[in-house]
Amino acid sequence: MFKVGDNAVYPAHGVTLVKRIDERDVSGRKKKFYVLEVVETHMTIMVPTDNADAVGLRGIISDEEVRKVYRILKKRDVKIDQTTWNRRYREYLEKLKTGSVFEIAEVLRNLCLLRQDKDLSFGERKMLDTARTLLVQELALAKGVHDVDVVRELDEMFPLQA
Repeated sequence: MFKVGDNAVYPAHGVTLVKRIDERDVSGRKKKFYVLEVVETHMTIMVPTDNADAVGLRGIISDEEVRKVYRILKKRDVKIDQTTWNRRYREYLEKLKTGSVFEIAEVLRNLCLLRQDKDLSFGERKMLDTARTLLVQELALAKGVHDVDVVRELDEMFPLQA
């Protein structure tokens, strides 16, 4: 159960802030909703409190989970899918939709590694940006640092080729 003022992660949208908890009449029954504001876009999302788990709403990751994310990002002996870009895109999109910070870290790592070997498609570049944004927001909040500090770490891990 989240409280007003808590941060939560909503799949594919990233870090949100619980603005309030409303009660609405739905089909003659009172139902409670989390009213969430997406930090990045300021979009408002309403999620029934009794359905929060089913939609993947979760809390910010723990210190141990932060360490696991960094282990995933640093792993380099991975096989990158060399299939067509659109098949890879669909697979990575499914991973982003899960809302799992570990899946998002894999997508970011794989796309950054692939970028070292070949040019990414437009869709893959957008997906890389999305994965990076989602990861930066949550890691910064979990570590209690500014976004720019996490961006700097990621830039050191995955430098852009000149």
